[in-house]
Parts: sequence; structure tokens; C-alpha cells
Amino acid sequence: MAETPKIIAYLKPVCGWSAGVREVLRRHQLPFEDKDIINNPAIYAEMVQKSGQPLSPCVEVNGEMVADVSGEELEKWLVTKGLVQPVSV
Repeated sequence: MAETPKIIAYLKPVCGWSAGVREVLRRHQLPFEDKDIINNPAIYAEMVQKSGQPLSPCVEVNGEMVADVSGEELEKWLVTKGLVQPVSV
């Protein structure tokens, strides 16, 4: 089994897209750091600096940024990278 990826998720506390990202990460039992970009301006600035754009959610996986992503898009990216297996829902 592959090593567990280091995941930092730049998310809003209440947001459909952010909830979708959390749901995908939990479905695949991937531990992640949930960073609140709404209540902490420094974290929002960090996300913009790392991603090169202002839209969320953004998810950093092993140092690689996936910017402005939905849960479905993130799941496809994770499968493409071989980090998770496809799950039929």
C-alpha cells in the first residue's frame, strides 16, 4: 500500500464545494489538515500564494496544489495519481 499522502485542504467552514472535498477525503479515509480560509485571513493569503489564484477549495497533496476544485474533481485527480481507488457510490 502506498504511503499516506500529506494533505492540506484550504476550505470554507460552510460551503457545498468544501463539504464535497471533505466528504471525498473522508470516504477514502485520507487524513487531512482542514484550514479555515474564512475566519483566518493569514490562511487565505497562504492559499492564494501557494495556488496562484483566489478561488477555493484548494487542496495540497504532497506539495502539489489542486486549485479551485470540487469533491468530484479532487476524487478524479486522486485516482489519476494512483493515491486512491475508484469508489462506486
